[in-house]
Amino acid sequence: MKKKAYLTREGYDRLQKELEYLKNTKRKELSKAIGEARAHGDISENAEYEAAKDAQGLNEKRISELEQSLAAAQILDSENMTSDEVLIGATVRLKDARSAEELEYTLVSEEEADYSAGRISVTSPVGSALINHKVGDTVEIKVPAGVIKYKVLKISR
Repeated sequence: MKKKAYLTREGYDRLQKELEYLKNTKRKELSKAIGEARAHGDISENAEYEAAKDAQGLNEKRISELEQSLAAAQILDSENMTSDEVLIGATVRLKDARSAEELEYTLVSEEEADYSAGRISVTSPVGSALINHKVGDTVEIKVPAGVIKYKVLKISR
């Protein structure tokens, strides 16, 4: 059994929607592709058939992962969470000590992380270093490129 996954309501709904798509739509598409490839004759040297079977296996693996994550999910209730320290579900405004650039991240579980959307995992180097800090704190974070320093400007839910 997978450890507990803390998800926002939005993240839980997104994963649920992906699961439904993979089970109800993608499965049928892949089954059809396998049938069509099989109809082309000898499957022992049929690249289309092998590719479709591989895609089916990856789809089933993702379905299993999603089912485990959703079964272990605990939905975060941001209304009952404090905003005086950085916790999972918090949106944090930071100032880079070197460049003075301001950044904003929302700390989420690994399942919800999407760097391009500003959603970083609490298990990432930056996310884990920010946990439990308060407004005004300066946080030194070891990343593969070296050490970066951020000042916590604002915490919101």
